[in-house]
Order: sequence, then C-alpha cells, then structure tokens
Amino acid sequence: MKRKPIFTIIAVIIVIGIYSYDHFLNSEEKAEIVKEGKTIKATTNAYYLPTSTTNQIVHHQNYSLSYSEPHEQAEWVAYELKASHLSSTNHKRPYFEIDAAVNTGAAHWRNYKKSGYDKGHLCPAGDRRFTKEAHDETFLTSNITPQEHRFNAGVWNRLEQKVRYWAKKNDGVFVITGGVLENNLKSIGDEAVSVPNQFFKVILDNTNGKIKMLAFLMEHKDSDLPLYKFVVPVDSIEALTGIDFFPELDDTIEDQLEGSSGYKSWSF
Repeated sequence: MKRKPIFTIIAVIIVIGIYSYDHFLNSEEKAEIVKEGKTIKATTNAYYLPTSTTNQIVHHQNYSLSYSEPHEQAEWVAYELKASHLSSTNHKRPYFEIDAAVNTGAAHWRNYKKSGYDKGHLCPAGDRRFTKEAHDETFLTSNITPQEHRFNAGVWNRLEQKVRYWAKKNDGVFVITGGVLENNLKSIGDEAVSVPNQFFKVILDNTNGKIKMLAFLMEHKDSDLPLYKFVVPVDSIEALTGIDFFPELDDTIEDQLEGSSGYKSWSF
C-alpha cells in the first residue's frame, strides 16, 4: 500500500517527460520552419499573394514577402489589414533585426547607418499595433527599404494613413507594397542595398464578395499633390516590375480590374 504514492510520482514524472519531449520536438520543428522561410500559421491570405520574380517567398506570422537578393530588400510585402487590426497602442520601438528566414541572407541594418535614408517600413509598424509581437515583427530588415525622410514622413505617410481609413471603412483590405526594383539603381552600404526611384502600393477590397482594387505609383520624392493623382492601373505596375499581382483571380475579373485606374468607388 505504501508503494502506491511512489508509483504515482513515477507515472507523473514519465508523463511530464513525454510532454516536455514532444514540446521540445514541436519547438525545434517550428524553429526549422522559420529558418527555412515556410509558413507557420501565417495570417496572410495566400489566395491574394502576388507571384515572385525571385522564387524566394517568406511567410511571417503577420505578413509575407518576396525577397530580392540582388537588391537586398523585398520586391513586395503583402498582408491583410482588418478593421480589428487597427489600434492606437504605442509599443516601445525595438531594434531592427536581420531576417533569419531569408535563405540568401537579408541585408544588415548597418547599411542604412549614415546613408541619409530612413529605414522605410513596407509593412508599416502602425498597421501591426494589435499586439507587441506583431508590431515588433515589422522591424526585420527584410521589411525595410531606403526612403528619403521627407517622402517617408510626407506623401507616403499620407497614403499609409488613407489605407488604414479604407481598412476601417471597408472592414479590411489586402495590401501589397514595394519599390520598383530595376537595374542601375543607386545603392547604400557595404551590401549595396538598392534605393528605388519609385514606390507602389496595391490595395484590394473584397467587401461582401464584390472585389475592387486600387494602385498607386509614386516617385521617390515628397509631394503635396492629392493622393488620387498617383492612381494608376495595376497593369502598369506589373509592366514595371514583372510581378503578377493577383494570379488566382478569375482572368476576366483580373483583366477588368487591373486595367482600370478608376477610383470613384473609393473615398478620398
């Protein structure tokens, strides 16, 4: 009778050991998946992802990207911005970190030091304030591009704020952002991070099953022009970048929407 407590304790130890080992294996597996740049519960809707001209797509928890090694930055970053994601919480700004999920090696943040350019977020930290983890994930070097401060804090910031407005009004939008990466661009740092001459943002809204899209193309300089002046057909950005933005859409719908530069159905 006295041995029962001992056997019970041994049984509990064995169960804890098995659970701990399984947890360890799961953690190791998750770490390996992150390292290889594969999906772990990524919240990005894969149905709306663009094609990659680099064959290096990385899925993070709260956004996806296609990394261009020759330009040492993402050719695009894509994510869903839901109304529930919008938050006014101000999290402490973390240090930038090299993205270990980029197989070819993401650029180091030191390339930007004394370059005269901001570390411009492609997926804005302001769009990911709903948790500290989501906010901090935007501070990976695969999510930044060299931007002039007046552009970053000026017309580009105005556009980011407008996207948040549409996300709230339409109960969510899908956003794709990047610089136009081409040959012979100016570069910064020891790793020659390209400085785009133009930046684009493509927005898709699928409210109540009715799809509409809007695309912006901006020269890399500040401007006081109203945002609608930068609206272009999605087709024109595809021609510049070689990216097919919504390959999973029905061809008829895709051709109709991507060929249009209409913006009257969007509130400016």
